[in-house]
Amino acid sequence: MKKNNQDRSTKDNGLKPTEEVPLTELKIHAAWNKIITEIRHITPVYWLIMVVILFFLFFIFVPNYIWIIFLGVVKNQIMLISLVLIFGLTAISLVWSVGQRIDVWVFSYFNMHGRRKAWLDWSMLFFTQLGSGIFAMIVAIILYLSGYHLLAYAFVLGTLSLWLVVEFLKVLIHRTRPYKKIENTRIVGSQAKGSSFPSGHTSQSFFMATFLLHHYNANLLIWFVIYLTAFLVGVTRVYVGMHYPRDVLGGAILGTAWGLLGVILSNSF
Repeated sequence: MKKNNQDRSTKDNGLKPTEEVPLTELKIHAAWNKIITEIRHITPVYWLIMVVILFFLFFIFVPNYIWIIFLGVVKNQIMLISLVLIFGLTAISLVWSVGQRIDVWVFSYFNMHGRRKAWLDWSMLFFTQLGSGIFAMIVAIILYLSGYHLLAYAFVLGTLSLWLVVEFLKVLIHRTRPYKKIENTRIVGSQAKGSSFPSGHTSQSFFMATFLLHHYNANLLIWFVIYLTAFLVGVTRVYVGMHYPRDVLGGAILGTAWGLLGVILSNSF
């Protein structure tokens, strides 16, 4: 019914309907799928209580000298602290009804406005993969084979830890993906599962950009191109129908902050 309405609307505008290009979805084993489903049905309040308990346990059992080193490194990082605060404000803003209407308007424009060629769909699908875990592992392998062993290990650690944080935030915040709520959403490729905030692909792309650029003496042009590419990854997440703009904004802030933290810690030890 949704596709018929979309095709009818497209014909009314004198445009030919754009064919969606389905991609093969990853099949999850039934046992793991059941575990993931049960986890996603846990009330966010219980997750919050568990996080508080784990934080206090972590605070108790971590040796004092670790805290001294960590706080000494981080306390003067105004940029990092600012990014964390902005991310928190972005997450809190999700309850703002006006912000949701703006999200829907911007999402609808990028996702459904105008005529879409097949080559544009494939281009967006290509660029969106630059924020995937598979691409991150390819980068790590290249770094390792190039002789940057420690950098490769640190990069993998940052990628995995960021992935855990993103997934935990998605379960905790539990924001529904736009294609499940907005009628006539144009899905390009396959439907991503799970919750919407923050965007994992965007956070990973900004983490890679921040973490790697700080380890090389790149000029301003290269910085601009790399961050522009990371930004484009965020745009593709809206284009393919998987995320709202604030999901992308939150992912960009989180990924940048995680990259800065990785640089700070790797330079200190």
